[in-house]
Amino acid sequence: MLYYICKYTPIEAFSAMGVQIERLEPEVSSFPKADSFLHPNLCSYVKGAYELCSQKAEEDPDFEGVVFTTCCDSVKRLFDVLSRKYPNKFWFVLDLPRMGNEFAAKLYASRIRACLSAYEEFSGRTFEEEELSTLLNRNKEPDKAVVSEPGRLRIGVVGARISSHLRKLIEDAGAELLFDQTCTGDRLLLPPEGNRPLLEAYAYRLLNQLPCMRMAEAVNRDPMMLPLLQKADGIVYHTIKFCDNYSFEYADLKDRSPVPLLALETDGTTLSYGQQRTRIEAFLEELSPKKQKHNRKTTGDKKMYVIGIDSGSTSTNAVLINEKLEILDFRVIRTGAKSIESAEAVLKSVLKNAGLQRSDISRIISTGYGRVSIPFADKNITEITCHGKGAHFLFPEVRTILDIGGQDSKAIRLNEKGEVADFVMNDKCAAGTGRFLEAMARTLELSIEELGPVSLRSREVVEISSMCTVFAESEVISLIALNKEQADIAAGVHRAIANKAMTLLRKTGLIPSFCMTGGVAKNPGVIHALEQQLGEKLLIPEEPEIVGALGAALLGAEDLF
Repeated sequence: MLYYICKYTPIEAFSAMGVQIERLEPEVSSFPKADSFLHPNLCSYVKGAYELCSQKAEEDPDFEGVVFTTCCDSVKRLFDVLSRKYPNKFWFVLDLPRMGNEFAAKLYASRIRACLSAYEEFSGRTFEEEELSTLLNRNKEPDKAVVSEPGRLRIGVVGARISSHLRKLIEDAGAELLFDQTCTGDRLLLPPEGNRPLLEAYAYRLLNQLPCMRMAEAVNRDPMMLPLLQKADGIVYHTIKFCDNYSFEYADLKDRSPVPLLALETDGTTLSYGQQRTRIEAFLEELSPKKQKHNRKTTGDKKMYVIGIDSGSTSTNAVLINEKLEILDFRVIRTGAKSIESAEAVLKSVLKNAGLQRSDISRIISTGYGRVSIPFADKNITEITCHGKGAHFLFPEVRTILDIGGQDSKAIRLNEKGEVADFVMNDKCAAGTGRFLEAMARTLELSIEELGPVSLRSREVVEISSMCTVFAESEVISLIALNKEQADIAAGVHRAIANKAMTLLRKTGLIPSFCMTGGVAKNPGVIHALEQQLGEKLLIPEEPEIVGALGAALLGAEDLF
């Protein structure tokens, strides 16, 4: 079993030799081995690849090795380390020409031949050009046209390589993955022109795919890619931490793309799948055809009750509304060790207080990170869409929402109809969230409720430079040692949160009016720091923690009308 990492790899040539060759897709939770042998700031994909390759080299007798290309310095470093550590495996790095002209094709053909010869010596297999010719001719047969299901969103993926898990997330969310034009995605082998020797023609076809950002022809990506994008309803533009090439392209393409783009950066680990799922599902909800507005049906004496449940990391919230969209009751409880138990408890509390039975409820909609873990919900919707719906219901004039919860932050931009037009989320780090504030309050020997009011008494500007909870806590301890006032330190913490929040808001556009939701919206110190930077007042709901649950209930009611 051989693996490859780059779409320019001659996988058909290896297949012609009877070799099973697959794309290398690491799925790891951390990089314990890679951090010992590789630089910590190397591409996270490369670190994940090292973890997988070292595991297979030590445990899998069928693992033969990997065919690399010189796509970047990180991959070359990976090759150097693996070839030294496991010399009995097949590690070969193909020097990739950066162009697709005649000379480059001849050069690459000679390098492909050298690679195949090295594998022949390693494995005892033999490469025959006739077998490759047969395989390539077979691949020239036209595929049957794929007919999309009516009403199903068509999503394309471009940018840096994505994992099979991310592709599955898109499909599990109900969308069709129309194409994958990332580093290791769909191979578009253009037919060669002229009468060339087989390997040269093959090399030419490889080099003249949609060029990656490392190729000289990357300047020609637009004419090839923009027509491709037009076939999709939306594009997930994926980037990898510590790899900036595709980040630059996204920044350039965002305002020129013919369809909406979702920027999605991952670090190659499995630790942030919850946030990735939220981003993808919220993007699909944003793209979904808007429900036609109908005149609300009169219900006469018939009652309708809908409950929205927001299962968050810190609190689980529920809102009960009726057919007139009146809020009859709401509850906020602490999320326990299991989200389903907290959801059951908040549902029971709302029903008891309203004097209703479970059978009286027409619909239950779940949202939040635990939304998929609530089996009694009729439907789950992302908190992005729900916060937009809830905030617009409370404040029709709102255009930009800042939601800071227990473990993440979101900036959401609405259009004039109250529909989500754009959104951004923080990464998996909890910096600047409710958890961060709880840690700072403990260090200052204050309760979380005291932290905000105390900060308003500040008289001296104290800066907190780090937003990492561990480092910020060290800074706070140092400031305490310098006899800085408790109020000044607390205000510095709130200014740091405001700075981070403003970075998110600028990405969606600072369009007034502004609304803040989530538990942190109860902190007057954070509100004060944000209002100073925004230069205007924030709209704050009477109970900011229930906005997501309210939006879920309203969306559930829309389904029934």
